[in-house]
Amino acid sequence: MNTEPQKILSKVPEVTLVFWIIKILATTLGETGGDAVSMSMDLGYLVGTAIFASIFMVAVFVQISAKQFHPIIYWTTIIATTTVGTTLADFADRSLGIGYAGGTTILFTLLIASLFIWYRALGSIAVYTVSSPKSEMYYWITIMFSQTLGTALGDWTADTAGLGYSGGAILFGAMLAVTAAAYYWTKISHTLLFWAAFILTRPLGAVVGDFLDKPISKGGLELSRYSASAALFLLIVAFIFMFSHKPAKQAH
Repeated sequence: MNTEPQKILSKVPEVTLVFWIIKILATTLGETGGDAVSMSMDLGYLVGTAIFASIFMVAVFVQISAKQFHPIIYWTTIIATTTVGTTLADFADRSLGIGYAGGTTILFTLLIASLFIWYRALGSIAVYTVSSPKSEMYYWITIMFSQTLGTALGDWTADTAGLGYSGGAILFGAMLAVTAAAYYWTKISHTLLFWAAFILTRPLGAVVGDFLDKPISKGGLELSRYSASAALFLLIVAFIFMFSHKPAKQAH
């Protein structure tokens, strides 16, 4: 009889190169998909937020209810956070008049507070510990704040800071590269670097998404939001089915 305690597996994926590729594709899809509903369909930011928030809540419920890690459920939930993050940030920044700087500051504060409360409550914010309903709730609330922050930060960088979409993409891409270098060549906490990279992929996706669908006069390619979203979605599906996906585990 085996008396060893059963190891509880994480409900989120192992962090690999494929993970980061899908994450960037998903954040870009969040921007084009969110804009397609709120702008192209002319439903507005508030209605768009209500639609995607409903999808997000259903996706989180399914994800938490699942007994083990499922790539399709996980990435569906991630996409839901990116789309609602896009419309919510646009609603706060533009419709409520908070502005990019104000929205970025508020969301960054909420994000840090979420990570702090999570750490104080459970003792770790490492992804391999996300295995219980309580830890998953903290995880998805934190991700929700990070995705919304990313939209506001990306827009602020591209518009207010005057870097444009390509300049913003280069900036956030470079910051991700520095974070990756720190992961391999420094002793900085890998958990801290993971969250730094996770947060940075969102503004990167935001500016890339805007670059794809914004008018040429504003520095974009003016592609159809529908076709861009469909192409990104198909790429995500391809990466999910072409590569194996395992639950996260503690590094040794």
